[in-house]
Amino acid sequence: MAFDARVLILAADDGRIGPLAAGLDALGWRTVTARDVVSGEMTLKDFPLEAAVIDIQGLDEDVALRLRAAAEPRRLPILVIGARPDSIGGADMTMSVPPHPAQAALRLEQLGRAAIAEEEFRLRVATFATRGVALDARPRDDGPLRVLAAGVADRRFLALSNALTAAGVEVIAAPTPYTAFDYLHESPFDAAVLWGAQDHAPALSIAAGMKRNTRLYHIPLMLYLRGKNEISLSELFNRGFADVASVDTPEGETAERILALAGAHRTHLGIRKTLDSVRSLELMDPETGLFTPELFAGHLARVAEASRARKRPLSVCVLRVRETEAVTWARQGGWLDRAMPQIGAMVSRLVRVEDTPARLAKEVFALALPATHAEPARLAAERIAAVIGCTAFDAGSDRSPFVAEFDVGAAEMRPDESAAVLLERASADLYEKTR
Repeated sequence: MAFDARVLILAADDGRIGPLAAGLDALGWRTVTARDVVSGEMTLKDFPLEAAVIDIQGLDEDVALRLRAAAEPRRLPILVIGARPDSIGGADMTMSVPPHPAQAALRLEQLGRAAIAEEEFRLRVATFATRGVALDARPRDDGPLRVLAAGVADRRFLALSNALTAAGVEVIAAPTPYTAFDYLHESPFDAAVLWGAQDHAPALSIAAGMKRNTRLYHIPLMLYLRGKNEISLSELFNRGFADVASVDTPEGETAERILALAGAHRTHLGIRKTLDSVRSLELMDPETGLFTPELFAGHLARVAEASRARKRPLSVCVLRVRETEAVTWARQGGWLDRAMPQIGAMVSRLVRVEDTPARLAKEVFALALPATHAEPARLAAERIAAVIGCTAFDAGSDRSPFVAEFDVGAAEMRPDESAAVLLERASADLYEKTR
């Protein structure tokens, strides 16, 4: 039977953390439990687990550091339960009580994607260094983290704002949804905390509006509850909240959780900005700003080697412009060539920050998707193709605009398989599906 666990649970017993583990299992985050640190270390060395949750009761304060070292070179997101903020070295997040399973799953997913993006950033630094491009000076905004605090002033809400301010955060207060959106559209924010108050409607309205806006969509949201069980927590996480602080959560812990969300968001934007900055370099494809075949081959080999060392999957997708009557005519008139810069820009923006897009040939693109199995990778490529397929490209004054559809092939790296063979199999899969 295949080992499909994703999360290590380290706890002396199930008394406090058992319901959380069961909830994660029910959500598809299969868990495996270790009762002592040595067993946890051995499990991490043997299996490609994605995260760890620790019940700190009865364990030493260096436990997170030991688990992190055992998982190397894979960066392991770690959530510690039963600890004060900043009291456990090596933990990505600490909570005094176990979170709702949906909340834990969401945060582990966010932490995992951030870890993979950091790994990919280091690989890009190495790849571009071989071409004489220094990419290791990631641009950083030296200004303080900025958090929007939306809601009517209250003692607990003011205490949270004071705790954030004491930590060096610039807190902008917005008493109504109208002022909140004014601030959101005027300047950038790293996170937003919404005060539930007596009625959740204003907070839910702000959250819904932000999730409908492409520029505001990725700003992490926390809901600060006023009372007990006012609304289903599962429903809140489905509405796009990254975190929910209950009425009995200490203000200091809530502030630390907001700081973690805001810091991760700014880091993610910094990585994206740095990686996007290379699109104008001479070593990139001049029309699309994507990786050239040679650059992609070299980087894919590096990613494949790292994926094997980290026990992570790696998939490659190949997308080729589908031959249609409209595309044939657009190619003859040069309109397809004119559309390529826009298509390349769309591919670049539609992939995740950790994915590598390339232009292999005039009408053929490739994607390297780390930490992704074949079928999710294929779905991601098909979604990108579908978005581009909804775009009308200019075909001249005497013709209707044309659309560019794509055929997609995908392959997942096999044990001991080279990057070149992986790319060949993805290409073969494309041709097999279009025969």
